[in-house]
Amino acid sequence: MELMSREELATLPTTTTIETAARALGLGRTRAYQLARENRFPCKVIRIGTTYRVVTADLRRLISSNDGP
Repeated sequence: MELMSREELATLPTTTTIETAARALGLGRTRAYQLARENRFPCKVIRIGTTYRVVTADLRRLISSNDGP
């Protein structure tokens, strides 16, 4: 799995799919869904029926905080 570049991350809409967020974080699809179901995904997830959407601002903040100084 190829990690998402900063340029790709910058072009994401307000919310994104759990698969896209997983790719940005270096997680596998199955693990991402498992974390979302358990309310343990590392950023805000909105559930709409059976669909999960990740708040992109939280995703960007999480990735920025992990980059260090």
